[in-house]
Amino acid sequence: MCGIVGAVADRNIVPILVEGLRRLEYRGYDSCGVAVIHHDGLKRARSVTRVADLDAQVTQEGLTGTTGIAHTRWATHGAPVTSNAHPHFSSGEIALVHNGIIENYEELRVGLKAAGYAFESQTDTEVIAHLIHSLYKGNLFATVQAAVKQLRGAYAIAVVAKGEPHTVVGARAGNPLVAGLGHDGENFLASDALALAGTTDRIIFLEDGDVVEITGNAVKIVDGSGSPTDRPAKVVKAIAGAVDLGPYQHYMQKEIFEQPQSIADTLEGVEGIVPDLFGTDAEGIFGQIDSVHILACGTSYYSGLTARYWLEGIAGIPCQVEIASEYRYRDSVPNPKALIVTISQSGETADTLSALKHAQSLGHAFSLGICNVATSAMVRQTALSYLTRAGTEIGVASTKAFTTQLTALFLLTLVLTKVRGRLTPDAEHLHLRNLRHLPAAITRVLALEPQIIAWSQIFAKKEHALFLGRGLHYPIALEGALKLKEISYIHAEAYPAGELKHGPLALVTADMPVVTVAPNDALIDKLKSNMQEVRARGGELFVFADADCHLASSEGVHVIRLPEHYGALSPILHVVPLQLLAYHTATARGTDVDKPRNLAKSVTVE
Repeated sequence: MCGIVGAVADRNIVPILVEGLRRLEYRGYDSCGVAVIHHDGLKRARSVTRVADLDAQVTQEGLTGTTGIAHTRWATHGAPVTSNAHPHFSSGEIALVHNGIIENYEELRVGLKAAGYAFESQTDTEVIAHLIHSLYKGNLFATVQAAVKQLRGAYAIAVVAKGEPHTVVGARAGNPLVAGLGHDGENFLASDALALAGTTDRIIFLEDGDVVEITGNAVKIVDGSGSPTDRPAKVVKAIAGAVDLGPYQHYMQKEIFEQPQSIADTLEGVEGIVPDLFGTDAEGIFGQIDSVHILACGTSYYSGLTARYWLEGIAGIPCQVEIASEYRYRDSVPNPKALIVTISQSGETADTLSALKHAQSLGHAFSLGICNVATSAMVRQTALSYLTRAGTEIGVASTKAFTTQLTALFLLTLVLTKVRGRLTPDAEHLHLRNLRHLPAAITRVLALEPQIIAWSQIFAKKEHALFLGRGLHYPIALEGALKLKEISYIHAEAYPAGELKHGPLALVTADMPVVTVAPNDALIDKLKSNMQEVRARGGELFVFADADCHLASSEGVHVIRLPEHYGALSPILHVVPLQLLAYHTATARGTDVDKPRNLAKSVTVE
C-alpha cells in the first residue's frame, strides 16, 4: 500500500526521499509527493503520475532541503487528484504524510471546521495535519503524542513543522514504520526498510503505539503509554538484485522463474523432519495441540486451503481455514488447543495481523506465522514462525511467495504427522527426497512456457474464463483464476469440478474457455466426466494434465502435459503453468502486469 520516507541530514535530502519512493513503487500507488522545510518555509511537489515525473518536477523547481518527508499514495478517501495527494499542509506550518485509515475522521473534521480550519482535500489524512496544528505549541514530539490519542483506526504518520527545521516525528498504530540510523548527522523514517536500502542498513522496528522523534544526531522513542523506550537496531541487508529485471520483461515473469531457487532457499537447512524447524518451543507446543486454524487473505488464503487437505489427509489433524478479515468480525467458539497459523508474504497484512490479535484475545496461546520477512510484525507476534526465504517479491501478483508458502505448509504437515506418530522412516525419507527434487521439477514445468504463450493468444481475446479443479487441486484452480483476473482484467471464477451441474454449467459457451487442472490422482476419472459435461455444452477446454493421465488433445480440448505426476506435492507444480498463462495473457492484452489497477502489494488497511 502507501509508502512513507522521511529524513533529517546536513545535506540535501530530496534525492534520498525520491529514491526511497522509487524503491516502494512496487507496492502500488496512484499519486506521490515530497515536502521539505526550506529556508523560507514549507515547500512541496505532488504528482498523480509516477515517481519519475515527481523527480523531474522537483529538479525543475529546484526543490532542496535538509529535512523532509515523502509519500506514495493508494487512494482510500478521495480520488487520485493533486489536492488529495500527500504531503498535506496545515496553515503552512505543519506537513504530514499518512498510511492507513482514520475511522473517526468525520467527527474530527466537524470539530476542526468549527475551529476555523479550511479543508482542501477529501482525505482523512488532512484531518490529522489540522489536528496536530491545532494542538501545536512549539514541541512537535509532544504534540503528536497528544494528537494520536484522539485517532481511531490504523496509521503510520511522519510529520514536520516549519518551526522545528531539524526534526521529523513519526507514529504508528497498526501500520508499519521503521527508523533508520545514519551517519554524520542524519537519520531516517520509512514504512519499509527497503526504502532506505543504499542509505542505511541499521533499522529500528517501531512497535504499535510508538511515537518517534528523529533529528540529525538522535532518535527518541516513547511507547503507547508515553514512557521513553529503547528499541534495538538491527542490521537489515536489502537485496539490491531484487530491483534488477535482468533478461525478463516484468518482475512477475522474473519471480515466476525464480521459484526453483526460492523453494531451494526455503528448504535450506532442512535435514530432517523435526519440530525445531518452526522454533525452539515448537516441540512442546505441537505436543499440546489438537487442531489447526489457518487465517490468511488472498493468495495466502488459497495456500491455507491447500494445506487443509495435507493436514487432514496426511497428519490426520482437524483443520479449518478462514479469511482473516471475516474471522475477527464473527462470533467464534475458541479452542485453546488449536494452533493458530497466520500466513502473509509481507507479515504486515492488516487483516491477518488483526485476526491474530483477535485470536490471542480469545485465549489462543499457540500461534505460528509463515512469512517471507524475518523482521515483520507477524514474526514478532507469533510464538513460532517459519521464514519462506522467497526474497523480495516486487510484482503485485504473488507467485514465488505462494509456492514457498506451500512448501512451508507441507513441512508443517510432515512435522505434525511425525509428532502424532503417523510418519514412518520410509515415508519421511520419500517426502524429503520429493521436496528436494521440487526445484528441478518446477524448472521442467517452466520449460512449457512456449506452449502456454500460444494459449494466451486465445485467452487475450476473451472476457470470461472458468477454472476447474477437484480435491487438493481445487484451491489451485482458485489461485489460477485470481491470477488471471488481477493482472489481465478478465473475469475468472473457479469451482470444484463436481459443482458444475449445480449452477456454473449455465455459464458455459464456446466463448468461455474452461481451464482444468487435471493431475493423475484418485479423482481423475470423476474429472474426465466433468470435462465431458463442458464439451456437451460446446465449451472449449484447456487442460493442464500429468504425462500419464491418458488425456489427449481433440476438437475443443487442448492439453498441455506436465513432465511428471508429483503426488501430494502436485499442487506446487500445477500452479506454475497457471501463473504463466495469466502473465502471458496480460502481456498480450497490454496491461500493467506488475502494477495492476486498483491493487497494492502490501495491504495495510482493512
